[in-house]
Amino acid sequence: MMDQGARDKTASGQEVSREDELNEARRAFMRNIAAASVISLGGGLTLFTVGGSQAQAKKPEEPLDPKKRWGMLIDTTKCSDGCQKCVDACKQENGWEAEPHSPHDVQWIRKVNVKDPATGFMMSLPVMCQHCANPPCVDVCPTGASMQRADGIVRVNMHICIGCRYCMMACPYKARSFVHEDIPEEKKRFHAPMGKGCVTSCDFCAHRVDAGKIPACAEACPEGAMLFGDLNDPNSALSKRLKGIPSYQIREDLGTDTGIRYTRLP
Repeated sequence: MMDQGARDKTASGQEVSREDELNEARRAFMRNIAAASVISLGGGLTLFTVGGSQAQAKKPEEPLDPKKRWGMLIDTTKCSDGCQKCVDACKQENGWEAEPHSPHDVQWIRKVNVKDPATGFMMSLPVMCQHCANPPCVDVCPTGASMQRADGIVRVNMHICIGCRYCMMACPYKARSFVHEDIPEEKKRFHAPMGKGCVTSCDFCAHRVDAGKIPACAEACPEGAMLFGDLNDPNSALSKRLKGIPSYQIREDLGTDTGIRYTRLP
Protein backbone atom coordinates (compact mmCIF):
# COMPACT_ATOMS: atom_id res chain seq x y z
CA MET A 1 0.00 0.00 0.00
CA MET A 2 1.16 3.54 -0.65
CA ASP A 3 1.63 5.77 2.38
CA GLN A 4 0.57 9.42 2.68
CA GLY A 5 3.93 10.52 1.40
CA ALA A 6 3.51 8.66 -1.87
CA ARG A 7 4.15 10.67 -5.02
CA ASP A 8 2.60 10.61 -8.48
CA LYS A 9 3.89 12.02 -11.74
CA THR A 10 2.20 14.70 -13.80
CA ALA A 11 1.92 14.59 -17.56
CA SER A 12 5.25 16.43 -17.76
CA GLY A 13 6.89 13.86 -15.55
CA GLN A 14 7.14 16.14 -12.51
CA GLU A 15 6.57 14.41 -9.19
CA VAL A 16 3.65 15.69 -7.14
CA SER A 17 2.82 14.45 -3.64
CA ARG A 18 -0.73 13.75 -2.50
CA GLU A 19 -0.30 16.51 0.07
CA ASP A 20 0.54 18.97 -2.72
CA GLU A 21 -2.61 17.91 -4.56
CA LEU A 22 -4.73 18.56 -1.45
CA ASN A 23 -3.11 21.95 -0.90
CA GLU A 24 -3.82 22.95 -4.50
CA ALA A 25 -7.44 21.87 -4.10
CA ARG A 26 -7.72 23.98 -0.97
CA ARG A 27 -6.24 27.00 -2.76
CA ALA A 28 -8.68 26.58 -5.63
CA PHE A 29 -11.57 26.48 -3.16
CA MET A 30 -10.40 29.68 -1.47
CA ARG A 31 -10.03 31.42 -4.83
CA ASN A 32 -13.66 30.60 -5.59
CA ILE A 33 -14.73 31.94 -2.21
CA ALA A 34 -12.75 35.12 -2.79
CA ALA A 35 -14.67 35.66 -6.01
CA ALA A 36 -17.79 36.28 -3.96
CA SER A 37 -17.51 39.95 -3.05
CA VAL A 38 -19.07 41.30 0.12
CA ILE A 39 -20.84 44.60 -0.49
CA SER A 40 -21.85 46.77 2.47
CA LEU A 41 -25.02 48.71 1.78
CA GLY A 42 -26.99 51.50 3.39
CA GLY A 43 -29.08 50.48 6.38
CA GLY A 44 -26.49 47.99 7.52
CA LEU A 45 -27.49 45.55 4.77
CA THR A 46 -24.80 43.26 3.42
CA LEU A 47 -25.21 41.40 0.15
CA PHE A 48 -23.01 38.69 -1.28
CA THR A 49 -22.54 38.84 -5.05
CA VAL A 50 -20.59 36.58 -7.33
CA GLY A 51 -17.67 37.85 -9.35
CA GLY A 52 -17.49 41.29 -7.75
CA SER A 53 -20.60 42.71 -9.44
CA GLN A 54 -22.13 45.83 -7.97
CA ALA A 55 -25.49 46.06 -6.21
CA GLN A 56 -27.79 48.92 -5.33
CA ALA A 57 -30.17 48.27 -2.44
CA LYS A 58 -30.43 51.39 -0.28
CA LYS A 59 -34.09 52.24 -0.05
CA PRO A 60 -35.11 55.90 -0.40
CA GLU A 61 -37.50 55.58 2.55
CA GLU A 62 -34.57 54.77 4.84
CA PRO A 63 -32.68 58.03 5.36
CA LEU A 64 -29.83 57.17 7.69
CA ASP A 65 -27.79 59.49 9.87
CA PRO A 66 -24.67 57.84 11.34
CA LYS A 67 -24.46 60.62 13.92
CA LYS A 68 -27.66 59.37 15.54
CA ARG A 69 -28.19 56.41 17.80
CA TRP A 70 -31.82 55.72 18.54
CA GLY A 71 -32.67 54.40 21.97
CA MET A 72 -35.35 54.27 24.63
CA LEU A 73 -35.72 54.70 28.38
CA ILE A 74 -38.45 52.63 30.00
CA ASP A 75 -39.69 53.89 33.36
CA THR A 76 -40.54 50.67 35.17
CA THR A 77 -42.21 52.60 38.01
CA LYS A 78 -44.96 53.56 35.56
CA CYS A 79 -45.33 50.15 33.94
CA SER A 80 -48.22 48.22 35.49
CA ASP A 81 -48.51 44.44 35.49
CA GLY A 82 -51.85 44.23 33.72
CA CYS A 83 -51.19 46.76 30.95
CA GLN A 84 -50.57 45.37 27.45
CA LYS A 85 -51.03 48.57 25.44
CA CYS A 86 -47.47 48.52 24.06
CA VAL A 87 -47.79 44.89 22.99
CA ASP A 88 -51.16 45.46 21.33
CA ALA A 89 -49.90 48.55 19.49
CA CYS A 90 -46.84 46.72 18.21
CA LYS A 91 -48.96 43.81 17.03
CA GLN A 92 -51.32 46.13 15.19
CA GLU A 93 -48.56 48.22 13.63
CA ASN A 94 -46.32 45.41 12.47
CA GLY A 95 -48.77 42.63 11.66
CA TRP A 96 -47.55 39.82 13.89
CA GLU A 97 -49.93 37.69 15.91
CA ALA A 98 -48.95 36.51 19.37
CA GLU A 99 -50.30 33.18 20.59
CA PRO A 100 -49.34 32.67 24.25
CA HIS A 101 -47.77 29.28 24.99
CA SER A 102 -47.88 28.36 21.31
CA PRO A 103 -44.83 26.88 19.55
CA HIS A 104 -45.67 29.19 16.66
CA ASP A 105 -45.63 32.33 18.80
CA VAL A 106 -44.18 35.38 17.06
CA GLN A 107 -43.59 38.42 19.25
CA TRP A 108 -41.69 41.64 18.83
CA ILE A 109 -42.37 42.84 22.36
CA ARG A 110 -43.58 41.06 25.48
CA LYS A 111 -44.36 41.96 29.06
CA VAL A 112 -42.18 40.15 31.60
CA ASN A 113 -42.77 39.88 35.34
CA VAL A 114 -39.50 39.70 37.27
CA LYS A 115 -38.80 39.13 40.94
CA ASP A 116 -35.84 39.87 43.18
CA PRO A 117 -35.30 36.55 45.01
CA ALA A 118 -33.51 38.32 47.88
CA THR A 119 -36.27 40.80 48.73
CA GLY A 120 -39.36 39.46 46.97
CA PHE A 121 -39.74 42.76 45.06
CA MET A 122 -41.68 42.24 41.83
CA MET A 123 -42.05 44.39 38.77
CA SER A 124 -43.38 44.25 35.21
CA LEU A 125 -41.46 45.52 32.22
CA PRO A 126 -41.61 45.31 28.43
CA VAL A 127 -38.78 43.44 26.71
CA MET A 128 -37.98 43.61 23.01
CA CYS A 129 -34.88 43.74 20.82
CA GLN A 130 -32.42 45.80 22.86
CA HIS A 131 -30.78 47.36 19.79
CA CYS A 132 -27.29 46.73 21.07
CA ALA A 133 -24.29 48.75 19.95
CA ASN A 134 -22.49 45.40 19.76
CA PRO A 135 -25.30 43.06 18.65
CA PRO A 136 -24.44 39.34 18.97
CA CYS A 137 -27.14 38.50 16.43
CA VAL A 138 -25.34 40.46 13.73
CA ASP A 139 -22.00 38.85 14.56
CA VAL A 140 -23.25 35.29 13.99
CA CYS A 141 -25.48 35.80 10.95
CA PRO A 142 -23.88 34.05 7.94
CA THR A 143 -25.78 36.01 5.27
CA GLY A 144 -26.01 39.56 6.61
CA ALA A 145 -29.77 39.27 7.15
CA SER A 146 -29.27 40.35 10.75
CA MET A 147 -27.97 43.85 10.33
CA GLN A 148 -27.39 47.11 12.13
CA ARG A 149 -28.30 50.38 10.49
CA ALA A 150 -25.97 53.34 10.64
CA ASP A 151 -28.28 54.92 13.24
CA GLY A 152 -28.06 51.89 15.55
CA ILE A 153 -31.37 50.20 14.74
CA VAL A 154 -31.00 46.42 14.47
CA ARG A 155 -33.16 44.72 11.84
CA VAL A 156 -33.72 41.44 10.00
CA ASN A 157 -33.89 41.36 6.20
CA MET A 158 -36.35 38.59 5.39
CA HIS A 159 -35.22 38.47 1.77
CA ILE A 160 -31.78 37.10 2.61
CA CYS A 161 -32.61 35.30 5.88
CA ILE A 162 -32.08 31.55 5.45
CA GLY A 163 -33.79 30.58 8.70
CA CYS A 164 -30.68 29.13 10.36
CA ARG A 165 -31.70 30.76 13.67
CA TYR A 166 -28.12 31.42 14.76
CA CYS A 167 -29.25 34.93 15.73
CA MET A 168 -31.94 33.49 18.01
CA MET A 169 -29.37 31.39 19.81
CA ALA A 170 -26.96 34.33 20.11
CA CYS A 171 -29.50 36.85 21.45
CA PRO A 172 -29.26 37.06 25.26
CA TYR A 173 -32.67 38.75 25.49
CA LYS A 174 -34.85 36.16 23.73
CA ALA A 175 -35.95 38.95 21.45
CA ARG A 176 -36.24 37.10 18.14
CA SER A 177 -38.95 34.82 16.77
CA PHE A 178 -39.06 32.26 14.00
CA VAL A 179 -42.01 32.34 11.61
CA HIS A 180 -43.29 28.76 11.39
CA GLU A 181 -46.41 29.39 9.37
CA ASP A 182 -47.52 31.34 6.32
CA ILE A 183 -48.36 34.99 6.96
CA PRO A 184 -51.94 35.77 5.87
CA GLU A 185 -52.21 38.53 3.27
CA GLU A 186 -54.18 40.75 5.62
CA LYS A 187 -51.39 40.53 8.20
CA LYS A 188 -48.55 41.50 5.87
CA ARG A 189 -46.83 44.83 6.40
CA PHE A 190 -44.58 45.79 3.56
CA HIS A 191 -42.44 48.09 5.71
CA ALA A 192 -41.51 45.08 7.88
CA PRO A 193 -41.99 42.00 5.71
CA MET A 194 -42.15 38.59 7.35
CA GLY A 195 -42.25 35.19 5.77
CA LYS A 196 -42.45 31.54 6.68
CA GLY A 197 -39.05 30.10 7.52
CA CYS A 198 -37.50 33.45 8.49
CA VAL A 199 -36.58 35.18 11.74
CA THR A 200 -38.25 38.41 12.78
CA SER A 201 -37.88 40.94 15.60
CA CYS A 202 -38.53 44.49 16.79
CA ASP A 203 -36.95 47.16 14.59
CA PHE A 204 -38.03 50.20 16.64
CA CYS A 205 -40.74 50.74 13.99
CA ALA A 206 -38.00 51.97 11.65
CA HIS A 207 -40.56 53.03 9.05
CA ARG A 208 -42.08 55.40 11.60
CA VAL A 209 -38.73 56.67 12.84
CA ASP A 210 -37.66 57.48 9.28
CA ALA A 211 -40.88 59.45 8.89
CA GLY A 212 -40.16 61.51 12.01
CA LYS A 213 -42.47 59.56 14.32
CA ILE A 214 -41.83 57.47 17.43
CA PRO A 215 -42.30 53.69 17.73
CA ALA A 216 -45.89 52.48 18.07
CA CYS A 217 -45.27 51.05 21.55
CA ALA A 218 -44.05 54.40 22.92
CA GLU A 219 -46.92 56.27 21.31
CA ALA A 220 -49.50 53.88 22.78
CA CYS A 221 -48.21 53.81 26.36
CA PRO A 222 -50.92 55.52 28.47
CA GLU A 223 -48.49 56.34 31.28
CA GLY A 224 -45.74 57.78 29.12
CA ALA A 225 -43.35 55.14 30.45
CA MET A 226 -41.43 54.78 27.18
CA LEU A 227 -39.22 57.70 26.17
CA PHE A 228 -37.71 57.36 22.70
CA GLY A 229 -34.96 59.54 21.29
CA ASP A 230 -31.40 60.05 20.11
CA LEU A 231 -28.82 58.79 22.60
CA ASN A 232 -26.06 60.72 20.82
CA ASP A 233 -27.83 64.10 20.99
CA PRO A 234 -27.10 65.74 24.37
CA ASN A 235 -30.07 68.04 23.83
CA SER A 236 -32.63 65.30 23.24
CA ALA A 237 -35.21 64.69 25.94
CA LEU A 238 -33.91 61.14 26.26
CA SER A 239 -30.29 62.17 26.85
CA LYS A 240 -31.32 64.83 29.36
CA ARG A 241 -33.44 62.32 31.25
CA LEU A 242 -30.64 59.74 31.32
CA LYS A 243 -28.24 62.37 32.59
CA GLY A 244 -30.53 63.16 35.51
CA ILE A 245 -31.34 59.67 36.80
CA PRO A 246 -29.62 56.29 37.11
CA SER A 247 -30.53 53.80 34.41
CA TYR A 248 -29.82 50.14 33.89
CA GLN A 249 -29.30 47.63 31.10
CA ILE A 250 -30.46 44.04 31.04
CA ARG A 251 -27.33 41.88 31.37
CA GLU A 252 -24.99 44.86 31.30
CA ASP A 253 -22.19 42.43 32.12
CA LEU A 254 -22.30 41.09 28.55
CA GLY A 255 -20.99 44.37 27.15
CA THR A 256 -23.57 44.62 24.37
CA ASP A 257 -24.29 48.29 25.24
CA THR A 258 -28.04 48.14 24.79
CA GLY A 259 -30.00 50.99 23.26
CA ILE A 260 -32.87 50.32 25.68
CA ARG A 261 -32.42 51.35 29.29
CA TYR A 262 -34.65 50.90 32.34
CA THR A 263 -35.10 53.15 35.34
CA ARG A 264 -34.50 50.19 37.61
CA LEU A 265 -34.16 46.45 37.55
CA PRO A 266 -34.55 44.02 40.48
